[in-house]
Amino acid sequence: MKYVPDTSAIIEGKVMELILKGKIKGTLIIPEFVVSELENQANRGKEIGFSGLDELKTIRNIAKDKGITLTQQGRKPTAEEIRMAGSGRIDALIRDIAREEKATLLTGDMVQAKTAEAEGVKVIYFPKEKIESFTLENFFDKETMSVHLKEGSIPKAKKGKPGTFELVNLNEDIITKAMLDNIAHEIMELNRVSDESFMEISKRFVSVIQLKEYRIAITRPPFSEKMEITAVRPIVKVSLDNYSLTDKLKGRIDKEAEGIIIAGPPGHGKSTLCQALAEYYQDKKNIVKTMENPRDLQLGPEITQYGPLESDMAKTAEILLLVRPDITIYDEIRQTKDFRIFADMRLAGVGMVGVVHATRAIDVMHRFIGRVELGMIPQIVDTIIFVKGGKIESVLSLSLRVKVPNGMVEQDLARPVIEVLDFETGKPIHEIYTYGDETVVMPVDKGTDSSAMNRLAEDKIRSVLKKHTKNPDISIISGNRAIVRVPKEDMSSIIGRKGTNISGIEEKLGIHISIEPIVETLKDTAKYKTSESGGYINISLKKEYIGAMADIYKGDEFLFSATIGKKAMIKVKKKTETGNKIMQAIVMKTLRVLVE
Repeated sequence: MKYVPDTSAIIEGKVMELILKGKIKGTLIIPEFVVSELENQANRGKEIGFSGLDELKTIRNIAKDKGITLTQQGRKPTAEEIRMAGSGRIDALIRDIAREEKATLLTGDMVQAKTAEAEGVKVIYFPKEKIESFTLENFFDKETMSVHLKEGSIPKAKKGKPGTFELVNLNEDIITKAMLDNIAHEIMELNRVSDESFMEISKRFVSVIQLKEYRIAITRPPFSEKMEITAVRPIVKVSLDNYSLTDKLKGRIDKEAEGIIIAGPPGHGKSTLCQALAEYYQDKKNIVKTMENPRDLQLGPEITQYGPLESDMAKTAEILLLVRPDITIYDEIRQTKDFRIFADMRLAGVGMVGVVHATRAIDVMHRFIGRVELGMIPQIVDTIIFVKGGKIESVLSLSLRVKVPNGMVEQDLARPVIEVLDFETGKPIHEIYTYGDETVVMPVDKGTDSSAMNRLAEDKIRSVLKKHTKNPDISIISGNRAIVRVPKEDMSSIIGRKGTNISGIEEKLGIHISIEPIVETLKDTAKYKTSESGGYINISLKKEYIGAMADIYKGDEFLFSATIGKKAMIKVKKKTETGNKIMQAIVMKTLRVLVE
């Protein structure tokens, strides 16, 4: 008898199983295509390649003892054939060897088996199996949240509940690479043969497998300095009733909330609450779907869990829009594209629940800012539930208003402001708005608003003026007014021709700025006379001052600098802000003219 295994039969350990049971006798033909495919996978750092090569080595050692003739046939695949492997090219070449040798094909691939039968090739097919137990599972008990096995280290585990766990040593035995290789090999075999396992991520030197309720990450050098296997599982499954929700929050979840974000630090119960919320919506007769990468939420059979389609969650979102779910759970939102997909789904009318890592509840807003247009955020997110230590620590809601931000005074500074409210009390705790070209997240605290706003205003003014002057002396007079003292030689650059520069800066920052020279004492107070002609105010001085630079003040407030003309006169238009101040200063007798 002759047998030809394909890659799946080798990786799943089925060839070894048949040899040990004495069901293979005669000649075992290993196609060169199988060896090359496994070598290619190993070179790319894929766990499946390492497992397959280890299995081939073991088969070669045992086959001789069992009296089985082991041969290797065929040729190495071409670059074109490797590129077409996903469409079945390598499988077809392996079938050709089985046909030519009149051998029995061994495979765990259903498509390969059916194609071989259709072509008249004798085949033994190994169907998927149910997982009973596996080695890694022995490290877990009822209180274990995660197990951490690293080459050269003592096995460790986190035990307890979300937010109240401790890291403990499982024993005093040092984990060796051989032990980890055996565990990884078993996991990869189970992933191939069982419907209860999914390969969630397979990249160079790292694999993530969802095996039953366990999420297992396998890493190898050089990605990690030593081989490591980490397995995580949920140990608590609760209903929404366990969270002691207020009637107000229950009503919000039932009727109003359609853009919910569950936030919290890692390991504090975000996914547990997410699962409870998903099943709560399911019990309310909603169609619930999930978008997960990896798929590790433990949910009932009625809820379909989707991964990234062709490694792209945006394509999954397109399918979900056709499926038309009432509620979609997005676990977890990490990268910019995830935030945009969440926003697109929500704006399409789908009720969304997202999971975001955050140290504080307000940090959720920082994660959205810059990724989603600011004014759209309240339409995307209406409720933020912050979880810590397995409990709901706070709930925030969002509201968009046009108002003067807290800490500012003048009505002309009104702008769109996102108010972040304490959900239970309705009290604003943060405001989010644009200030110049910067987005500001400002705490609403009457005791500190003024100083915080002043610091922000000073920083923005200094940033805008840095190309015109160095180290300006900035004084914030009120929420909408500042005095900036700079060297005399920098004043003209800042003010610009006919005040165009300073007007643009004021408009950009939303604050009125008076520019004054840093050294006032170098100028003397000059006598003057005032008069009006047409639409101008005339400030007349002695002829000896013709051509000199004069600084005009309203009391201590610097208004502007000007060169005294040939007629020893300075003209100011009445119907300007500066003209109004000049008139006020004349009436109040506070007008001062300083001349060099």
